[in-house]
Amino acid sequence: MEDTHSVSTLIDSTTSKIHQLQKAFAELEGHRAVTLNLKWKELEEHFHGLEKSLKRRFHELEGQEKEFETRTVEAQRMLEKRQAAVVAKEQAQLETLQEKRDAAIYAITNAREKQRKVSTEESTIVTDDGQAGSPTVEEKPPDVMVSDSNLEEMKSPENGSIEVMSYPQLVKFCEQMDSEGLHKFISDNRKNLAAIREEIPLAFRAAANPAFFVLESLKDFYRLEVPTMDVKKDSNLLGVRRTCIMLMECLSILLTNPELVSASDVITAEVKEMAEAVAEEWKPKLDTLDMDASNGNSLEAHAFLQLLATFGIASGFDEEQLFRLIPMVSRRRQTADLCRSLGLTERMPGVIEVLVNSGRQIDAVNLAFAFELTEQFSPVPLLKSYLKEARKACSPVKPGNASPTAQNEVNERELTALKAVIKCVEEHKLEEQYPVDPLQKRILQLEKAKADKKRVTEAAKPQPKRPRANGVGYVPRVTNVVADKNFYPRVADNRYPPYVYDRQFVYPGPADNHCPSLLGSATYNLPPAHGNYFATGYQYQPAYLH
Repeated sequence: MEDTHSVSTLIDSTTSKIHQLQKAFAELEGHRAVTLNLKWKELEEHFHGLEKSLKRRFHELEGQEKEFETRTVEAQRMLEKRQAAVVAKEQAQLETLQEKRDAAIYAITNAREKQRKVSTEESTIVTDDGQAGSPTVEEKPPDVMVSDSNLEEMKSPENGSIEVMSYPQLVKFCEQMDSEGLHKFISDNRKNLAAIREEIPLAFRAAANPAFFVLESLKDFYRLEVPTMDVKKDSNLLGVRRTCIMLMECLSILLTNPELVSASDVITAEVKEMAEAVAEEWKPKLDTLDMDASNGNSLEAHAFLQLLATFGIASGFDEEQLFRLIPMVSRRRQTADLCRSLGLTERMPGVIEVLVNSGRQIDAVNLAFAFELTEQFSPVPLLKSYLKEARKACSPVKPGNASPTAQNEVNERELTALKAVIKCVEEHKLEEQYPVDPLQKRILQLEKAKADKKRVTEAAKPQPKRPRANGVGYVPRVTNVVADKNFYPRVADNRYPPYVYDRQFVYPGPADNHCPSLLGSATYNLPPAHGNYFATGYQYQPAYLH
């Protein structure tokens, strides 16, 4: 605007400039020695023409500027209106979504309340004359006997707990400090362990001393009557040990929520002394553990480390011994959190180095990602090294003399290694650095070879004799009868097309599943069944019952 004002001022001063020029021209004519052909009138007309042209152009530019400013203001107004419309629409959608969420929560709460009432009504005792009466406190079945105070506490939304518990029996066991009953209940309901595990931390609040209750539940972790060599075969003991670890984890969850309990009130000095006594009792039993034999999945080492982390007593034990135990639990999902709780984060490069040197590169890669050490331990070279060592170990010394059974085992081991590598690549999103297409093609080749061998083996089995038409006795097959060509037409060669192995390979599930050793120390294959797992990654054997 200032430039426009200055231009307008200059244009207005042109008239005075022309008068000044006229005077100068008159003076020049008065002193001329010769007559000039140029007349002042011609000069005056020329300058007036320039003045009119400049004014006309200036007014045109002013009009264009005003028009541009008007359009800018209109566009700004339209943009503000659109923004307001978008904000209003988003707010309406958020309100609608909140209403739907509230309605869904209300429906779920009502359904669970109705289910609880139905289960309570079903427990009504029928009298001799056929009339049903409301059960008294003594008549209620054990799985619904919960004190009113604790049940109200569980229902209170102010303390951050859920409104209705699906398993009120847990409250009863905790209230009565019945560790054996809790173990048996978990064993009997192991198919619903995910839901049970979510409610155990809340149920612990009903116990007079939750920490002491958990310590009491550990008494059967080591059974004297079970020989050491038969521990892995005892499904009952394995189930008890997994349950002990889960209960310690649930207590840790409760302690990490300050809205529910105060950790200092639960883990008292007396409780810490008792926990240290348990740890000192378990400590000598860990000296006999073999890192290679444990295959990174030692329940004994895991329970010991979890005991130290849950009760905060790691400072009273040698850090070197804890460092030695970490590779024994490297396959466990909780390993990274345990190491952080025990203050071993700075020692993780050494742990990863031990895993790499022992041929367990996949465990090393997982820990490297968990502790952001991938620059020091590059994942792709480690995975390629693992696969190279696996193929070398799977290659028979004399391929020509290898028996079919031995060759099948070799193929199975290579399949296991390939699946483990692919799973690790997909979990950590390393496809760009390590393409898995060649690995998948190799898996399809091994699967096809496995299917072909199975088909050949089944075809080589002796066929049973065919019975007579009347079902009495057997008759030999007649093979020298010449068939009529017209009666038995020739079957086309393409009647049974070859089997096409285009089935997509199904990769193994959670990384916590463990199977026999591939390289003598680390394997990463999974069992076919996935139905007997804790939510924590612990697997129950089908035969185990507390």
